[in-house]
Order: sequence, then structure tokens, then C-alpha cells
Amino acid sequence: MERAARILVVDDERAIADLVASLLTAEGMEVRACYGAAEALQLLGRERFDLGIFDIMMPGMDGFELCTRVRAASDIPIVFLSAKDEEADQVVGFTLGADDYVTKPFKPRELVARVKARLRRARAGAAAPSSDVLHAGAVEVDLRAHKATLLGEPLQLTPKEFAILSILAASAGSPVSARDLFEGAWGERYDDAAANTVMVHIRHLRQKMAAIDSSAQFIETAWGVGYKLRGAPGDTGHGA
Repeated sequence: MERAARILVVDDERAIADLVASLLTAEGMEVRACYGAAEALQLLGRERFDLGIFDIMMPGMDGFELCTRVRAASDIPIVFLSAKDEEADQVVGFTLGADDYVTKPFKPRELVARVKARLRRARAGAAAPSSDVLHAGAVEVDLRAHKATLLGEPLQLTPKEFAILSILAASAGSPVSARDLFEGAWGERYDDAAANTVMVHIRHLRQKMAAIDSSAQFIETAWGVGYKLRGAPGDTGHGA
């Protein structure tokens, strides 16, 4: 059984920190809430966490400095939860190493969904082979050389198609949602239009694969979940 994710929530507004903690606890996560950056650093020095949720505007050490200090010692996903909604603040956050940025007031279900997406991506990355070359069934992806092959034949892919195929290959045969594919390949927030964008790129990928071998569907649809590579390690199901 997979252990519960451990989350650190840091916000000087106790009501918000406690609310976020209760939302994530209800989803089966283990959550520690603290009300200042100094306290958060002490906790991070003693305990292991899988993800941090940081406010920005805190007295003393703000969230940006906290993120910088955490990044110097850890690669855990960091989500900023802040009332600062200016684009410049978001750019600073991402530049310092944050993985996501949610503005207040936030929608509880959206926050939970985005935390789960970051945790899934981090776990997929941890499970991926350390090599720069990913092998997934008949597909081989060379991340360093930015090349991909199917059955040994080169695939001529656009940068976004290559990014999508890399994410699918790294997932070891498990389905990847359209949201995770879009946010991973484009680095932007997922919306309704993004779902169609992913679908179009998947169709183009399938067409290029079919030009090499049309006898099989190498990218399968996991209905209601997302997409996965056929015959990749860990693939135990069948799609369409």
C-alpha cells in the first residue's frame, strides 16, 4: 500500500493554513501546518515532506526567501498559495523554483487537484530510470539527444510531440491525464481548450507512428483517465 503523502503548509494566516491542512487531510494526506517561514525551515530540517505549500506575504522571512532556502537543499514540489496575483510575482515564483502558483481566494477542489497532480508528477519522476534514454515497449526516447524512435525507426516530432511522448514513456505504462500532459509539455495552466490541444497532438503522434507501423495503436486511450503507451513496463491493461 502506498504511503500517505506528507505535506507542509506555511501561511501566517492561521485560518487559511488550517483550512488547507483540513482539505488535504480529508484526501488521506499527512499535513503539518505552520505559521511562519522560520518554523517551516525547522520542520524541514527534522522531517521529510513530499510537497510544500507556501504563502508569499509573511512577516520576517517571506515565501520567496523560504522557497530559495528550500531549493538549496531539496527538490520537493513547491506550490505558492498567495493573494499576490500579479504576473510579475508569478514569474519570480517560478524563477525561484516553484512548481505551481495558486492565487487566493482559491477553489478548494482546484487546489486539491493541483496538489495531487504535482505529487503524481514527482512520483513518476522518481520512478523513471536515471538514464537519459527511456525505453517503453517499441518506443525509445533519448532525452539528451532529443530523438525518439519506434521499432528502431526515427520519429520526426515537433517539440511538443516529443515532450508528450517523453512524459508517456517516463510514466512506465501508467495512464497520464490530459491535464498532466499539457502542464508538463506546455508549462501552462490546464483549461478546457487545453484538452483539445492535447487531443490534437496525440492524433498527430499516432499518425506519425502509424506511418512506421499501422498494425498496432501504440498510444492507447485509457477512457476517463488519459493516455498511455502500449506495451510499456508496468502496462497491465488494454485501451482503445
